[in-house]
Amino acid sequence: MSTKLHKRHAVEQGPEGIRLRRRNFLRLVGGYAAYNAMKSEAADAYPARPVRILVGFPPGGSTDIAARIIAQSLSDRLGQPFVIENRAGASGNIAAEAAAKSPA
Repeated sequence: MSTKLHKRHAVEQGPEGIRLRRRNFLRLVGGYAAYNAMKSEAADAYPARPVRILVGFPPGGSTDIAARIIAQSLSDRLGQPFVIENRAGASGNIAAEAAAKSPA
């Protein structure tokens, strides 16, 4: 099949060329709809309540210190308290289980 240059895209002649343009249009419309949906949800104040950060290691270690520094920075930026919870044990599985069971 021969190709021709059409507005910076190589478009094949025939039904494939029409599908390509239709797919691009549908992707554009879908992306615009998703963007508007996310934009309306992002207008709400986030986060609306205190945020828990689960650390899977004991307090006083380098991971705990890094989490507290990051939490302080986020708290200053977002204006919400960030709470550090240390759940040490079982190679981090206890913290992972607590995160999985926490409400959204």
